[in-house]
Order: sequence, then structure tokens, then C-alpha cells
Amino acid sequence: MTVVKADAYGHGLRQIATLLMQSGTDIFGVANLNEARDIRAVGRGWPILMLGACLPDEIERAIKDNVMPTLSSMSEARHFSRVAKRLKRTVTAHIKVDTGMGRLGAPCSEAPQLIESISNLPNITIAGLYTHYASAESDAPLSRTQRTSFLQLLNKLKAAGRSFEYIHMNNSAGLLHERKSNHNLARPGLLVYGVMPTGPRRPPAIMKRHIRPALSWKCRVSLVKSIAKGTKLSYGQTYTSKRTMRVATLTAGYGDGYHYSAQREARVLIGGRLCPILGHITMDQMIVDVSRVKTTKTGDEVVLIGKQGKHNITANQLAKWANTIPCEILTAIAYRVPRVYRGGQAA
Repeated sequence: MTVVKADAYGHGLRQIATLLMQSGTDIFGVANLNEARDIRAVGRGWPILMLGACLPDEIERAIKDNVMPTLSSMSEARHFSRVAKRLKRTVTAHIKVDTGMGRLGAPCSEAPQLIESISNLPNITIAGLYTHYASAESDAPLSRTQRTSFLQLLNKLKAAGRSFEYIHMNNSAGLLHERKSNHNLARPGLLVYGVMPTGPRRPPAIMKRHIRPALSWKCRVSLVKSIAKGTKLSYGQTYTSKRTMRVATLTAGYGDGYHYSAQREARVLIGGRLCPILGHITMDQMIVDVSRVKTTKTGDEVVLIGKQGKHNITANQLAKWANTIPCEILTAIAYRVPRVYRGGQAA
């Protein structure tokens, strides 16, 4: 199951879904029904699981759009059953159990009875059972507890004669660190886009060697000028030049999704060199020091994420500068930033 929520982690849902349909994806995982409709717009044959809960006024639409819901409670299941019966349709659902994440899902102790009760409702078929790791990239003991709880539940259900077409637990971090919970379905998200989940647990070396980011993020130099020592820059004039400098104004800012909080530490690539951001990042622009890049001129390429020359800025690195996680860096890239897709399949 390829997780393509949040506009395919900022990469462009329709284009990425089109490529994934040609690349072995069996099921798509989405957060809401609008994302499901975007997938249906480019290909109608793929099963789609809504990983979030359906609101009451979304249930009819989910059934009509043939989107598999995630069910965590009997009240949700009854509502789906009633609407499906009225529409003369059958709902194929996945049941979620909560092993420690705390968002959706029934407690493991209540899951057998819930599954039994839902199985007796008309117009509902249970196709899958799943749970979700809370900290697989950083907390091995917690992950072990979650894995054990889920396995004990599966064994209990198996002994009672229950089976499921799909059993799944592993997200990207789970795939890297929890091989014992690779069931017959997995839900990679971040890894699909070539980005490693951040945390103290070390991923297999082979993954580091072969995973390559799908996305580069670039802008342009709009102006280059020299400033004197003592010149103050940007909103609040929080930066004062300590020497004569050459600075460049760039055509990107927090309105494009570049994190405002990254300004103290962040660097960009111009002419193959790392150039520090000076002063506050503004909505549409930022200022950087290009004193060491003598050839910088208007129109030059600026790399915010990606490679240029011998240097590489990753989403993980930018996330560290901004004190956040790479998922937020990617999903924050605004819609006004044009996406350019390389390769015949993606096009």
C-alpha cells in the first residue's frame, strides 16, 4: 500500500499516483476522500484505503466512491451498514486496533468482540486488520511492545477461526527497523519518496546506499548587490553585516513553504557552495550571503533541497535546521511552487 496523503507528501498526488500505478502499487492509502477522488481521476481500478476516520456526512460519499473505510468503533460500523444497505452496496472495511499510537483504533482487549459484532452487520465485509507504530524510528522497546500486542491479538483471532485478506503494521520506519512485523501488506510513505525517517535507530546500510530522494526544490536569484559593513537586513533588521558583503535576494520565502524557523541555521546552494541565510525569511523572498561565490548573478539557480556541485541539502538536513521533521518540510511546499516532472512515465 503506497501512502500518498498530503498531496503525495508534497510531490503532487495525481502525477505521483499515475507513476505508481505503473510501478507495482497494489493499494493506495489516503487521508481523506478528496485525495481518493484525485486518484480515481487518473485511474479507476485501484483499491483505496482511507486511513483517517470518516465523518458522518462523508459516509455516503465514501461508499459511492468505493473507498475502503478504517473502522475503530461499533458506532462507525453501524452507520456504514445502514447507509450501505440503503444504497444496496457492500462496504469493504479495514479494522484498526490501537497498540500505542492513541489516535484511531479499538483497544486490543476489545478488538475480538468488535470484529465479531461488525462481522454480523449487513452490507459490511472486513478485509483488513491493522495498527500503527508510534515511534519505530526511535523507540525500540515501545515498538516491541506494540508488535507483541498485535501478534498476540492475531494469534487469538486465528485460534477463534478469524482470518483477514490484509494484515498490516509497518510504515516506513517499521519497514526499516521492525522486520518481524512484515505481514502481507506494508504502508510505506516517506520511503516511497526517497527520504529516510529521522531517529536514533540506524537503518540498514543497504537502504542508505540505494534510497535516493525523488524531489529537488529550487528557486532563482532575483538581485545581487554589495552592502557596506553595518548594513541591517530584512524585517526587524535582526542581521547587521560585520563586513562589506555581496548578498543575493532569492525568489522563495515562507509563502512557498520554506520554514521561517530555519533562518538561523539554514544554507542554500548557489554556484555549488553553501550560502547562509541572512536575517528573517520573508513571505516571498530571502537574503543570502554570496560573498564567496563571486560569479553569482540574477537568474542563477538556487537549490533549497537537492544537489549542486559536490554538496547536497536533504529534506532531513533542512528539517534539522528548522527543528522539525522531513514530512513537514515536504508537505509544507506550497501549491504555488511549480512541480516539474522528469521522465516519460511521470509526464
